Amino acid sequence: MKWTNLLAMALLSLTLTAVEASEERVQIGDLVQVNLPGESTLNKGFQVDKRGRITLPEVGALYVAGYTESQLENAVKESLEKVYRDLSSASIYIAEQQILVSVQGYVNSPGEYTLAKTADIQIALHEAGGLRAGAQLNNLFIKRGKDKITFNYKTFLDTGNEALLPTLESLDTIFVPASPLVGNIEQEFDANKLANAGDSADGRTAIKVFGEVNAPGSFSFKQNTDLVDVIMRAGGVTRYASVEQIRVISNNTPKLFNLKAYLDSGDVSMLPTLTPGTTIFVPKQEEEIKAGANVVYIMGEVAHPGAYEGKNNASFMDILANAGGPTRYAESRQIRVIKADGRVVKFDLTAFTEGLTRRSPPSISPGDAIFVPEKTDMNEKSWLKISPNRAVSVIGEVVRPGRVEWSDEMDMMDLLAHVGGPTLRADTSKIEVVTQNNQLHIFNLDEFILNGAQPNELPVISAGSIIRVHDLPQDPSDNKSQWVRQSSDASIYVFGQVNAPGRYRFTKDMHFLDILSAADGPTKDADIHNIRITHRDKSYSKVSKLNLSLYFETGDESLLPNVTMGDTIYIPEKDKIWLDRSKESTVRVLGAVNNPGRYVFDDNMTILDLLAEAGGPSERAYLEKISIVNMSCCQEQARTFDLIDFSKTANLYKLPILRSGDTIYVPDRSESFMEKARVGLEDILRLTTTIVLIGAL
Repeated sequence: MKWTNLLAMALLSLTLTAVEASEERVQIGDLVQVNLPGESTLNKGFQVDKRGRITLPEVGALYVAGYTESQLENAVKESLEKVYRDLSSASIYIAEQQILVSVQGYVNSPGEYTLAKTADIQIALHEAGGLRAGAQLNNLFIKRGKDKITFNYKTFLDTGNEALLPTLESLDTIFVPASPLVGNIEQEFDANKLANAGDSADGRTAIKVFGEVNAPGSFSFKQNTDLVDVIMRAGGVTRYASVEQIRVISNNTPKLFNLKAYLDSGDVSMLPTLTPGTTIFVPKQEEEIKAGANVVYIMGEVAHPGAYEGKNNASFMDILANAGGPTRYAESRQIRVIKADGRVVKFDLTAFTEGLTRRSPPSISPGDAIFVPEKTDMNEKSWLKISPNRAVSVIGEVVRPGRVEWSDEMDMMDLLAHVGGPTLRADTSKIEVVTQNNQLHIFNLDEFILNGAQPNELPVISAGSIIRVHDLPQDPSDNKSQWVRQSSDASIYVFGQVNAPGRYRFTKDMHFLDILSAADGPTKDADIHNIRITHRDKSYSKVSKLNLSLYFETGDESLLPNVTMGDTIYIPEKDKIWLDRSKESTVRVLGAVNNPGRYVFDDNMTILDLLAEAGGPSERAYLEKISIVNMSCCQEQARTFDLIDFSKTANLYKLPILRSGDTIYVPDRSESFMEKARVGLEDILRLTTTIVLIGAL
C-alpha cells in the first residue's frame, strides 16, 4: 500500500512538471496585461524590459522573465497586496509575446525595435528602413550574447530559401556591414560609377590600370588574363595615349610594353605576364613642338590656340576658323597680327563683321602670329589693360567713374550709359568735356534732352578726352562749407529775413517763388511789403521792389520780378530804423499816442490804420482836435479831425485824406479850451481865497 502511494505521488509530480513545461513563459519584450477595476493606472500593458522586469505604479520594478502565467499572476498579486487591499477581481496575463531586437550597421534607420515573436530577419530589416546602398549582403551576422551567427543574405535573396536565415530571439543584435567598395569616407553610393572604376573589392590582388585609358580603375585578377584583356576592361586607350611606352609593374619588377609593336606583329610572347596586384600605367603622348617657316601661330582668346600649318592661300579668316574662332571673352576690336618681319597690324573684327569698315582682313604669311586679347573687364580696376591713347577718362558724379575704352562709333550718351549714368547728386547742367587738343566744352545735358536730344548738339569726343561731372551741395542750408563746389554764374543769393539765407543753385526754368521756397520762406519778422531784388546780369544798375503781401492778396503774377543767376534778393526786417526809409514813403504820427514814429503807408490805409499802428491814442489825448498836415503832392495844408464825433456817426466821408509824407498830430488834453478855462477858474478861486484870508488876518 505504501509503495502504491509513493508511485501515485511520483506520477502526479511528473504530470505537473510536464504541464508547466508546456505553458508559455514570460520573455524579454513581452507585453504583460494587468487589470484591476477602478485603478486606471494599472489597467494597461507593461512591457518586459532588457533586465526581465516590469515597472508597476506605486510598486516599482518586479522581475518576471521566465515565469509562467500562473507564476506571473502570483508574483504580481503578491506585490500589489502591499498597496491594494482587494485583489479578488484582479487578472494578470501575457497579452502579447514579443521580442526586443537591435539592428545596426548599414541600414537606413539603425536602432532598437520591438517585433512580434514570429518575426524574422526580413521583418527586422524592414523595420530598420531597409538596407542602404553599399551594404555587404553576403556577410551579415547576429550577435547573441557571446555567440556570432553569420549568414549569407544575398544567397537568400537569390534562392528564397528561408532555411538560410537564422531565427530571432530577444536581445539579438543584427549587424549589416558595408561593402569594401564604399571606402572609408561617407559618400553617395553609385553602383554604375563603381563599375566604371573597376570591379575589384580586394585592393591587394586587384590589377590597377590608370593613365590614358577611358575607364581607369581596379579590376579583379583572373587566371589566364593578359594585358590586352585588362586594357579592354578599362575601356581601351584614349587618343592621347603613348601606346609605345606602357609601364607594367608585376612582382615588383617594372617593364615597358610596346602595344603598337605587338599589334603590328601579333607576337603573343611580347605580352607581359600579369600577377595579382599588377600595376599598369598608360602615359600621355608628348606633343612635338611645331615650328618652322610654314607655321602660323594664333594666341590669346580663341577656342584652340596653337601652331597651325600655313598652307598656300590660307587667309586670316581661315586660320581664325581653324582655331575655333574668338571666345566670349575675346576683344575682337583689338586683334593684332605680328608679322614675321616685326611689323604689327591692327584689325577690328567687330567693325568688319558689322559692315562698318571697308578694310579687308590682313594677309597672313608663314611665320606670322595672330594675337586676340582678352576683353577688358569693367570691374577690373587696373588701368594697364587699356592704353591711354585709346581710352576716355570719366570722373566726378557718375555711377562707375574710371577709364573707358573708346571707339569712334560711340558718342557722349554711349559713354555716360557705359559708366552707369550720372548719380542723383550730379550737376547735369554743366558737364565739362576736355578734348585731346586741350579745348574745354560745357555741355548741358538737361537742355539737350529737353530739346529732343539732337545728335548734332553732342560734343565731339575722341580717345584721350576727359569728362568731369560736378556734384551739387548735399544740403542747401550748408552752403558755407560747400560754396566752392558751385559756380557763381549758376547761383542766386538770398539775404535778410528768411529762414535759410545763403547761396543757392538756380536755373532758367525756376522763378522767384522757387528760390524763396528753397530758402524756407520769410521769417515772422520779415517786411514782405518792401522786398528788394538787385539784378546783376545787366550792364547797368537795376533794383526792383516787390510788395509780396499785395501779390498774395491779388494773385497778380506780373508783380513778381524776373530773377536769374547772379541776382540778389533782400527781405528787410519789419521794425527797422526809420532812416532806412525815405520820408516820402512814410507818415509821421506824433503827439499823445502810445508809439509815436514813422510808419509805412499805402493808398489802402486810413488815419484809423495809422493810429492803430502807433498803438492808439494815450489817456491824455485830445481826440476832438486831431491835426492832419498834408505835405504830399503840390500843396501844403492842415485840417482837424474829431475822432469822438466820427465814432458816434461812423461817417466814412469825414475821414481825412492821407498820402505818404503827411503828418498826424494828436494834441494833449491840456491844450483844449475847456481845460484852459478850468485852469483859469482855479487860479481866480485860489487868488480870491488868498485875499479873503489876508483880510481876515
